[in-house]
Amino acid sequence: MHTHQTDSPPLESFFQIVRSIPGAAREVWRGKQAAWQASNQLRHPLRDLAWQSDVAHSLQEEVERLLPGTESAATRHARSAIVCEEDCIILEEIHRLTSEHNRSNITRTAAYLECYEQYPELHWALLAHMVSRNGGYHMTDLQSGLMHNLQNQTDREHMYRMLERCNALIFQDAYPQLLLYMNSRKLGRSCFHLLPHFHISAFMTPFWERFWLERCSSLLSVALIINEQNYIESRVVQHPYFKKEVLSKPAFHLHNLAGLNHIVFPLGRGKGLAGRVIEHFGKLDERIMFGKSLYAMLFGTQQVFTQVLEFARSVPHRGSRAEYWPGLFTTHEEHAGKNEFYSKELMEQEWLPEGERLYSPELLAVWQDTPYEPITRQDWLQSRDCLGHLTTPRRPWLFEMSHEHRYGLLKTSVAHDAKALLH
Repeated sequence: MHTHQTDSPPLESFFQIVRSIPGAAREVWRGKQAAWQASNQLRHPLRDLAWQSDVAHSLQEEVERLLPGTESAATRHARSAIVCEEDCIILEEIHRLTSEHNRSNITRTAAYLECYEQYPELHWALLAHMVSRNGGYHMTDLQSGLMHNLQNQTDREHMYRMLERCNALIFQDAYPQLLLYMNSRKLGRSCFHLLPHFHISAFMTPFWERFWLERCSSLLSVALIINEQNYIESRVVQHPYFKKEVLSKPAFHLHNLAGLNHIVFPLGRGKGLAGRVIEHFGKLDERIMFGKSLYAMLFGTQQVFTQVLEFARSVPHRGSRAEYWPGLFTTHEEHAGKNEFYSKELMEQEWLPEGERLYSPELLAVWQDTPYEPITRQDWLQSRDCLGHLTTPRRPWLFEMSHEHRYGLLKTSVAHDAKALLH
């Protein structure tokens, strides 16, 4: 066992201090929340997210007619087999672009933002950009100064593989859909009969066809949230490999302690965070509700929407948490703090001086592009169970995450320091 500095506080002291934080911090949190509630009097123009209940109901009926074994499903399959020369060119180009931009979390995240910038009615593309940013942060956290000693390299690689797999599969499924809409706009005609050529679930066809006619962004966004979470359910969450190597291991719950179940939307560099916490990643219904809540928070609150979009446009995504809290993190390991223990500094200072900040690497500095085996192509739409989620997305009452997210860092630092004491 290594010998440590004599002035390092014992492990019991760390936990005593941590336990004393929530009481004092609640007052700070309440003050911030009151300010946010006051600012929410000015809403984004899509205050109620323009939900059309009658259209949603008719789309539910259309999806039911597309369930396996129905006549509509057979007709759809036959129609999708008919393509013209122009359609063949579109198919080839979309396959090429999807492969090109699906190299890493960095390229995917940038591609989503580009889609939104060209066609802002594609709300889901901006939501996907911000959630994908978080995916990159979670990947680099595994190799960060705070977390590198909490798992062995094998477990880190398993966790990275799951995060990367979710990110890549959602992009593989969703990006061709976005490109088909963009091609439809350019050509002035619907290209959504080509959806089956990309193995897109039959669930999405009526939503895209109705969106082409009516541009109801909220309905399409909710449909995409439902679709993508169902898409990864069997391919990742219920996959035997990930259940055995990641989801069933105690280390996965450690990541929740560390705040890897936080999805945060920065409101500028060095400023506040909006966000939500997902408690049970393994539950499909909870992931869908979580996605809808994030969407409503982003597009239902003026301050969040405006500041998040400004951040997305001005701060290129590289996967380091220094992108939004440069006063706490650095991308350069040689510029990070050299102390063996972190929690004392994090408890005493809001920000850390230069040379003492936490190492949060850029993604491509610590992870390489990851090839995968071919995925299964079955359509997840087998029953009407998913239709219960086709409801109005509700804005969360509480979404200011700055304090809670920083408290997650503090808990992680305590775990880091405790592990260091034992070695």
